[in-house]
Amino acid sequence: MSDNAKPVWFITGCSTGFGRELARHTLSLGYPTVVTARNPAQLEEFTMEYGELALVLKLDVTSQDDIDAAVKITLERLGRIDVLVNNAGIGYFGSFEESELAEVHKMFDINLWGLTHMTRAVLPTLRKQRSGSIVNISSIGGLRAFPSVSFYNATKFAVEALSEALSQELAPMGIKVLLVEPGPFRTDWAGRSANEAPQTIADYHETAGARLAQIRGNSGKQVGDPVRAAVAIVKAVEAEKPPLRLLLGKVALAGARIKLEQLAADFDAWAEVTEGADYPE
Repeated sequence: MSDNAKPVWFITGCSTGFGRELARHTLSLGYPTVVTARNPAQLEEFTMEYGELALVLKLDVTSQDDIDAAVKITLERLGRIDVLVNNAGIGYFGSFEESELAEVHKMFDINLWGLTHMTRAVLPTLRKQRSGSIVNISSIGGLRAFPSVSFYNATKFAVEALSEALSQELAPMGIKVLLVEPGPFRTDWAGRSANEAPQTIADYHETAGARLAQIRGNSGKQVGDPVRAAVAIVKAVEAEKPPLRLLLGKVALAGARIKLEQLAADFDAWAEVTEGADYPE
């Protein structure tokens, strides 16, 4: 990419939330942006406001045909992809035992396998360019697990592990990986974007049930601002030395520090037993 060229951003899941606000921000900066959703009719405002700068495409990340077509059209029209943002995702509420496994599989298909297939479709282009960034939208729930979202946590823990390894594989080629870990934000994640287990078990009312009530009750009142999140993501991508993990929001930062303290406490308390598992020197 020449010094004067604008980076091309490709964002999944732009109908609401982070994807929508991030697309609006990159377009406002004059960056050609591929704006995608399962129903592109929900994205008409981007074409109306930004014209040809916004390339609106149909994309269901669980469809390989959709993925291949979207990447092909992008390269034909824009010539390159500089930043891939894997934002498409859903949530699901229910204790481990209450959860419907069919719904869990659906969530994995979107949150993990959709991200995987999307990334694999773009990687040949990034490797050829010897540059670019992959932004994977994770969650504070990718660092800490909570009652009522055990399987959602599992999808994000998997994204974290995949991204951490991928960042090491791609670094010699000049390709960067950024994990975005938001806390609670005013998106649809805790509203219509997340289903919940239809049957509850009384034994989990004080754990998973209480957590679900807290999350649902706070929907629409979260402290996190998706518009400010979009600015932070672009700032991190464009940094000379971007982080591997970008926490978003005070709740996420506090939660991550609690996890670090918990890990350190266990490691230190059991250090003698841990080291004693090796063959004697």
